[in-house]
Parts: sequence; structure tokens; C-alpha cells
Amino acid sequence: MSTSTARRAGPRQWAGLAVLSLPTVLLGLDVTVLYLALPSLAEDLRPSSTETLWIMDAYGFLIAGCLITMGTLGDRVGRRKLLMIGAAAFGVVSVVAAYSTSAELLIAARALLGVAGATLMPSTLALISTMFTDARQRALAIGVWATSFALGMAAGPLVGGALLSVFWWGSAFLVAVPIVVVLLVAAPFLVPEYRAPRSGRFDLVSVVLSLLAILPVVYAVKRVAKEGFDLPALVATGLGVGFAVLFVRRQRGLASPLLDVRLFAGRTFSAALSILLVGLVGVGGVMLLVTQQLQFVEGLSPMAAGAWLGPPALMMFVAAIGSPLVARRVPPGIVVAVTLGLSTIGYLSLAVVGPTGGVALVVVGFGLVYLGLGAIAALGTDLVVGAAPPEKAGSASALSETVQELGLALGVAVLGSLATAVYRGEIGDQVTPGTPAAVADSIAGASSVADQISPELLGHAREAATAGLNTATLVAGVAILVLAVVSAVALRHIGTIGSNEGKS
Repeated sequence: MSTSTARRAGPRQWAGLAVLSLPTVLLGLDVTVLYLALPSLAEDLRPSSTETLWIMDAYGFLIAGCLITMGTLGDRVGRRKLLMIGAAAFGVVSVVAAYSTSAELLIAARALLGVAGATLMPSTLALISTMFTDARQRALAIGVWATSFALGMAAGPLVGGALLSVFWWGSAFLVAVPIVVVLLVAAPFLVPEYRAPRSGRFDLVSVVLSLLAILPVVYAVKRVAKEGFDLPALVATGLGVGFAVLFVRRQRGLASPLLDVRLFAGRTFSAALSILLVGLVGVGGVMLLVTQQLQFVEGLSPMAAGAWLGPPALMMFVAAIGSPLVARRVPPGIVVAVTLGLSTIGYLSLAVVGPTGGVALVVVGFGLVYLGLGAIAALGTDLVVGAAPPEKAGSASALSETVQELGLALGVAVLGSLATAVYRGEIGDQVTPGTPAAVADSIAGASSVADQISPELLGHAREAATAGLNTATLVAGVAILVLAVVSAVALRHIGTIGSNEGKS
């Protein structure tokens, strides 16, 4: 659709964007706020170590597994309708999670939150593509949408810390309720409904195959992050790949597929997805390591660490809003490449951080990392959605979100495992008989038994953790520099935003 014929959005559409940003902020909050609630939650519910892992992971498993299904379902039943159903379910289940009386009930609630959450991101993104048909406005709107998630993540430690200083751990889940109420009241007035014409029959076999393809891969990635590469991880990966092949074959033979695999034939679509995947791998791993560095090495409280992560979130905001504006005059491939180049400087800054007094350098380096994230989240997502026909926007949006979820999980697994390996190698010589086993495991473990070990050993643990951060960010920096070059080449056929609608 050309910008000359596309209808420009007015005040109602921009107000609708504010409404659509609410669930995005909510999902960002949900990512970080639970980390703060976990200690008091564990003291109250007393979950086993396995149950604790499922409390943390059930949400991510289900949201990643259900994204493709929910994106396509929205195209069929109505995107606004699915958004409102999912938001209502998210609010109700959040109350159940807040008042859970056992670890088993909380795990079930977290799983249901994942299913409900999977309706929110693709629905909001697909609705934005419906409301903003002008290419320039759509790019800016997606920039605002992408930034909302980062703002939610940045606010998580501050909101969670404030709530937990007064209320019980369940209050962290109740944050969702007022956000959901506002969304349900405002959406019918400000957000239009859209249902794809000739959507066809909903294929349940494809739904099952998509879950069997995605869930084992997500499990394998999370297992690698915790246990390293072992037989269960390899078996899960093999199962996921096998079912993915069956899924793709079935989609090719259906008149109304769950996922139109022909979308991958578009050069822009495939290139943008690849850039999102690799870019999010770097960010996912570094995000985990930076939060650990600030809290366990620098000794900051969760609220203080959250406050220091505010400036990087602001830099992402600037990039997500600014990059679509710059891309009106400079080709998106160049904008992405330049911002990823600046991100490389950020990664390399983190590669030289020391074990003490490095808060400012950590914040500046992570801010530059987030600068690249803002650009690829806004422009990459816009290119993915813009390359798909309107009736496939939900499917394209869901695929974009799935890739980003997998990228974040892969980042934690790959870079987290690398940093852990370096930590264990560095700390190994310092561990003697009688030293708590937690010290040899991770910096989080060493910090948890700080009162049982000498200050010298704790100092060595902090140095080892910093060495892990340095190594992981150096590797990530090299990868992102390569990605910057690839972006300039792979996206060179795309003109400035507003001049290239319809190019694939």
C-alpha cells in the first residue's frame, strides 16, 4: 500500500495506540517483577527446587508455544475480540496467582497466564497494522509499541520493590488488574475490530504440531542455560526439529494454513526475522548478566539496580521512537547497521568492566546495547509486519514475537552458559573442602551464602563473575558487529520508509 493512498491516522488512532500499549507494558512488568517476589514467595509457599523452576518457566513456555496459534486465531475470530478475551483472562488468572495457597496452584496459574499473554502481543501488533496504514505512521506506532515493553521491564523492579515493601508477594501479580480494567473499558471505543476475510477452517492438527515443534526447543534452550548441553537437551531439540518439519509440510498442503510459510519467500520478511533473532540473543544474555553484575557484584538492592537500568530504558525509547523518523530519510538497513555498530561499542564497554566501581560503565554500555535493541525492535518488527498482506498481519506478528521470545531465551542459554563456565573455571582454584557448594555454582549462589564464607572468597567470586560478563559480552559484541554488516547488506534493497511499500 503506498503512502499516497493510505489513510493517515487521526487522534482516535493515536489514542487507540495508547490503549494497545497497556498490555505491552503489562507483559514487560511481568518479566521482571516476579524476580523480586520470589524470595518472599518461596518463604510462604515453600516450593521445591523443581517447583521453583516451573514457577519461573511455565509462563515463558506457554507464551512461546501459543504465539503462532493465537496470532492466527485473532485473524479468524477478530483481533480486538481475542485481545479483550485474553486480557480479561490475564486479569482473572493474575488474581488466582496472587492468592495461590500452594506451589502447584501457582504453577498452574503461571501456565494459564502464558496462554493468556500469548493473545496480547500479536493482537496488539496486528491491530496497529490495521489502524496505521500509512507506512511512516505505522513505523512510528510500532516504535512506541516496542518501547512500551522495555518501559515495563524497567519499571518492574521499582514497582515490585515499592509493593513488596508494604504488601505481600501476591501484590506483584495484582498490578495487572487495573491495567486490564482500563483496557477492557477503552478498547471498544478506540480500537477497531478486524477479522481477515476468507480466513478458512482452523486446523487443530496444526495447532498441536506447532506446540510440539516449539515447546521442546524452548525446553532445550532453558535446560542448556541451567544444566549445559546434555542428552535431554539434544533429544528435545531433535523432537522439536522433527515436528517442525511435519508442521511445515502440513502448512504447505492446507488451503488455510495456521502459518503461511510462503511469507518466508519474501526477502525483507526473512532478513528482518533473522536480524531480530540474532539481535535478541545478544540482548537476552547480557540483560541477565548486567542485572546480576549490579546486584551480586556491585551490591545494589533490587530497587537501586532498577533505578540504574532506567537510563538504558530511556536510550531504547529514544532509538525505538527516533529510528523510524530517521528511516524516513535514511534507508532502514543503514539505520539498523549504525545503531548495531553503536551497540557493539556498548558490548565492548561491558567487556572491560571491573569487579568494583563499574556501575557507571555498566549503565553506559548497557544503554548502548539497548540503543540497538530499540532500532531493531521498531524497524525490524515494522519490516516483518509491513511485508505481510493485511489478512496475514496476525500470523506475521505472532511469528515476529515467537522469534524474539526464542532469541531472548537463546541469549540466556548461550551467553549465560558461557559466563557460568568462565565463572566456574575462575573460582575453581579457590574452592576448598568445606566450602559451600553454592560458591562453585554461580555468583548468585556465592551471594546467598555470603555470611558463611570469608570476604576474600566472596571477592574472588565477584571477580570470577565479572570475568564471565567480560567474556560473554566480548563474544556478543563480535556477533553484533557481524550482524551490523549483514543488516546493511541484507536490507540494502529497502528504500526509506514511505517510499518502498510493497517491496519484498
